[in-house]
Amino acid sequence: MWRMILVASGVWSVLSVSMVLGAEKPNIVLLFIDDLGWHDVGCYGNDFVETPRIDRLAAEGLRFTDFYAAGAVCSPTRCAVQSGQNQARIGITAHIPGHWRPFERVITPMTTMALPLEVKTVAEALGDSGYATGYVGKWHLGNSRSHGPGKQGYQFSAVINGPHLPGRYRVAERPDLKPAAGQYRTDFEADLAVRFIEQNKTRPFFLMVSPYAVHIPLAAMSTKVEKYRRKAGAAGDRHLPHPVYAAMIEHVDDLVGRVVDTIAETGLTARTMIVVTSDNGGLYRRYDYQPQVDPTVTGNGPLRDEKGSLYEGGIRVPLIVKYPPLVPPGSTSATPAISYDFFPTFTDLAGTQLPENQAIDGLSLRPVLEDPSAGLDREAVHFHYPHYHHSRPASAIRSGKWKLIEFLDGTGMELYDLARDMGEKENLASQHPGRTTALRKQLQVWRVAVGARMPLVNPHYDSARAGEWWNRRTAQPLHAAGQLRRPFPRTEKEQSK
Repeated sequence: MWRMILVASGVWSVLSVSMVLGAEKPNIVLLFIDDLGWHDVGCYGNDFVETPRIDRLAAEGLRFTDFYAAGAVCSPTRCAVQSGQNQARIGITAHIPGHWRPFERVITPMTTMALPLEVKTVAEALGDSGYATGYVGKWHLGNSRSHGPGKQGYQFSAVINGPHLPGRYRVAERPDLKPAAGQYRTDFEADLAVRFIEQNKTRPFFLMVSPYAVHIPLAAMSTKVEKYRRKAGAAGDRHLPHPVYAAMIEHVDDLVGRVVDTIAETGLTARTMIVVTSDNGGLYRRYDYQPQVDPTVTGNGPLRDEKGSLYEGGIRVPLIVKYPPLVPPGSTSATPAISYDFFPTFTDLAGTQLPENQAIDGLSLRPVLEDPSAGLDREAVHFHYPHYHHSRPASAIRSGKWKLIEFLDGTGMELYDLARDMGEKENLASQHPGRTTALRKQLQVWRVAVGARMPLVNPHYDSARAGEWWNRRTAQPLHAAGQLRRPFPRTEKEQSK
């Protein structure tokens, strides 16, 4: 295949893609934003939040319209990215350690509490072929030092814990890595990413940057917040997306811009793949919502529902890929793809072998990157979220335009035609019983094949108490009667009061 590409001299010339890719291994930067919804950035239709750097990447690369996070919450998707597997194989099906509703209809399975060390990660696969590997930000695949990214193939590891505002976060076990005074967390994460790129510019590198933004608690620097409060006008904090949340998205856009600028300044643009995506759909509000304390964060329209749900709003997320030698600028693809496709995509472009003794569920996206109208040789993508969170325990399958959701607490199945109903408003299960039965059987066969853990009927089901949330660590209710959480300060000015 032939493509016009920009060479270092600034002159356009025609080169074979295979010649370019064969000359040297591409650098890979994966920007993995926490809780960013499908409709949260400008290039996906948001006209309130200012995301010029992400939008520019979309204009210079490929934007996927039907890309899925492998999980409805963070840890499962992170597991899928690192392993190239659907997380149901490993048992990380909830965020670690997960939630507990002891009086619901079913007992939900425990989640595996860390990514097993015997799983070969994408970082280990790339590192074996000479890549420098780095990780910056949120990990959430095991809290002990024995299961961090430094034990999973990342030669440079900076796991950052704590919320966004200055003084409230730190790098785990790295006292030598400290933010500047008054520095917002996303800016610090950008500093570390820039440092890694500059230190490894003479060799191929893989860098995963995983900011905690835009995860709650809402918190951003006042200058950005005030801008969005003015834009929201009389609606103020009732505006969606929430002005503080909008400011957090802009902070992330700034991070993306700094990474892109550093790659350009080091002369690496033509041989660096930049990937921007999210770990799950956008959040409306906390799962244990308390009206006196919790703001509503955003909306995912036209998609249905939110993070913690297998409706489209919980799992369909942005994906933007820029790689000048391969990807046509300003292109879009409606080919369904999913988070565990990153592993085989990256190893394919790097010329690295996939692990021999590890099932890889993903497919290389290279055919779609070269030709956005191309499809993938895959019958379906599968989802398994057997937990209560923002919805009920469920599994789902998307095959072509059809999507089936099977609720695992005995409350039924739903079938949607996503080609004409991406908002999942019309349940077609009763109108298409044959298709519903066939997809359910296909889903059941897949669950058996991957060893998916299933809920069990709860002998202690109590409809009057079914809505209670309990802490798995303490085996106590999360909130005593009448008890409210203390609101978290949302800007540095509010923090100082």
